[in-house]
Amino acid sequence: MSRDFRLDRSPVDVLAYELAEEKASALGRMGRALENALAKLREFDAAHPRSAAPASTQQARRILVREAGHALWMFVVQREACGLRNSRLLMRDYNVPGEVQQCMAPILATSSASP
Repeated sequence: MSRDFRLDRSPVDVLAYELAEEKASALGRMGRALENALAKLREFDAAHPRSAAPASTQQARRILVREAGHALWMFVVQREACGLRNSRLLMRDYNVPGEVQQCMAPILATSSASP
């Protein structure tokens, strides 16, 4: 941030500006995380045909879908925090599969997870 901005503004204006910067930065991080999760899922699908896939492959794919659903949830929440409420275009622009949309949720800690 420019020093000139800080000198000419009240502390509340500076804080509001820095909060807006952080929201935008977090939005970018969440978008990249979603892109990466979707790319992993697409790469997995390209390498492992679904027909007659063994149970271990199906489980690995379910994990990737769940992770992509979590990344989608994080991105949608951050978008809404920024005032962007319409997720329909997001789903289209990022080409989010329906099964990922259906898994959109936070990943909850389980009792087997270490602290």
